[in-house]
Amino acid sequence: MPVRQLPEQIINRIAAGEVVERPASVVKELVENAIDAGAHRIDIFTDGGGRRTIAITDDGGGMTAADLALAVERHATSKLDDEDLLQIRTLGFRGEALPSIGSVARLSITTRHRSEPHAWAINVDCGDKSDIVPAALNQGTRVEVADLFHATPARLKFLKTDRTEAEAIREVVRRLAMARPDIAFTLAGEERAPVTWAAALPGAPGQLTRLGDILGADFRSHAIAVRSEREHVVVEGFAAAPALTRANALGQYLFVNGRPVRDKLILGAVRAAYADYLPRDRHPVVALFVTLDPREVDANVHPAKTEVRFRNAGLVRALIIHALKEGLAREGRRTAANDGGATIAAFRPAFTPPRPNAGPMNWDWQRSPSAPAAPVPRYDDTEATPTAYSPGAFAEPMQAAFDVGGPRADLRLHEQPAAPDLLDRPLGAARTQIHDTYIVSQTRDGLVIVDQHAAHERIVYERLKASLATHGVQRQILLIPDIVELDEATVESLLARTDELASFGLAIESFGPGAVAVRETPSLLGKINASALLRDLAEHMEEWGEALPLERRLMHVAATMACHGSVRAGRRLKPEEMNALLREMEDTPNSGQCNHGRPTYVELKLADVEKLFGRR
Repeated sequence: MPVRQLPEQIINRIAAGEVVERPASVVKELVENAIDAGAHRIDIFTDGGGRRTIAITDDGGGMTAADLALAVERHATSKLDDEDLLQIRTLGFRGEALPSIGSVARLSITTRHRSEPHAWAINVDCGDKSDIVPAALNQGTRVEVADLFHATPARLKFLKTDRTEAEAIREVVRRLAMARPDIAFTLAGEERAPVTWAAALPGAPGQLTRLGDILGADFRSHAIAVRSEREHVVVEGFAAAPALTRANALGQYLFVNGRPVRDKLILGAVRAAYADYLPRDRHPVVALFVTLDPREVDANVHPAKTEVRFRNAGLVRALIIHALKEGLAREGRRTAANDGGATIAAFRPAFTPPRPNAGPMNWDWQRSPSAPAAPVPRYDDTEATPTAYSPGAFAEPMQAAFDVGGPRADLRLHEQPAAPDLLDRPLGAARTQIHDTYIVSQTRDGLVIVDQHAAHERIVYERLKASLATHGVQRQILLIPDIVELDEATVESLLARTDELASFGLAIESFGPGAVAVRETPSLLGKINASALLRDLAEHMEEWGEALPLERRLMHVAATMACHGSVRAGRRLKPEEMNALLREMEDTPNSGQCNHGRPTYVELKLADVEKLFGRR
């Protein structure tokens, strides 16, 4: 078949296949254009999951008639001052969005620049451009996309239901709204009730307000501010406390120079930072913003601009891990599960006490799912008077009938008298031990319940980590070196990291072609199969830029040792031992949860206890 030049219409549709994957892609491109235009308010409306109608209005700078004519041409953009693709400071710069959308849908653009006496409009229907005509519009731009993919019906078969496509649009707008809290967003459509995110104040408070509006009140109340900076690279944002987790990584929002991205490097760094805090099947909720020189990041590696490539990926990864670990250590005793609110929510009282101003109780024999034949109390709202359930309604002779005398046996636990100076400590003074597992302590304004095994497990684990950091990894010399045979390429990769592996206690050297001699292993690992360890490291060689698999293995062993070497559940503790454990928890970083991610204690304020018993 001879080589031929494709028609422009086919070229545009091929380009549209890269840029316009689904209605959410259209919304993303158009909202990014509005942001780049300096808009302070952006309104998004969709119908039919975006396949029937997408309308986006902004109050940005708008375009002149000449700019509008060029905007629908391929590779025409106002986002680049010159031909330097390394200085990308805008979200959209390819110049393909509008012509690509116009080649597969009916596109209408109405815009007005402040220098123009009126607005201008243009229509593009499957690549056919109309003349530019005068129109009516305040300053800004309105873009309407109708009948998406009507020029390529085969693409419609690959779209999902209207509800699914609408949810994808909502997720795109959410991410862009999180990146720009200074812009007000409104998202409306037939598939949803209108949602408005008002413009927030500049700085971290406004950023947290916008994140709380989108991610929910739980994230706002348990968010931990994080920040790290080095070599003009800044990582900042908010990370949720370790107990506020999700079953997948969809709650991790990452932004590079204001651009929402999904980067495996950053996701791996987040997972590594939370390794000591979460179970393997749980994922943290974070919103991280990376700011660096545009020349240090390539935003042009993907047509949809959802992926980036860093020039110094190791620095970015290290900053993310440092920022998260420093923030989590600073708020080490604060987790969502430690909060009394979560504990209160776990209680479901079987009976609700009468309202203070309720009238006499009447019993209506009604059927309910939980108690088909039980009487259900009903309260008549009348003027408050002494009733059968009010203490004031009993005369003295009648009250005597309820006198059952004192307890026939002393069933109280043997409690430790509270030392006044300990009541003001964060975890209070130990009062008693329940079921030989839980320590109950009293604070000045509440009580704390401590899981003694989980708490001591974290203490022992942090001691082991500190020992590793202070004295390094202790080695043990093998009497007979273990010879491991591998392919030559793998052997070369391992030998190239000899010094790095030695820092973790693993000493290896060449033993001829295709073989490695293991002479020393980390003593912390005890008696191990050195050959299996080395093979495991070799299998992960492609993934790690640092010796993370070995480091994680050491930390896992340290966690296991901490678990077996800590105070076990079922062991009775003396009062002084309980108080000593509480004091060590106060001095230990990350003591709010064990190294499996479970909370080590629950704190209840006196007000919380009063709520449980209806006193508030």
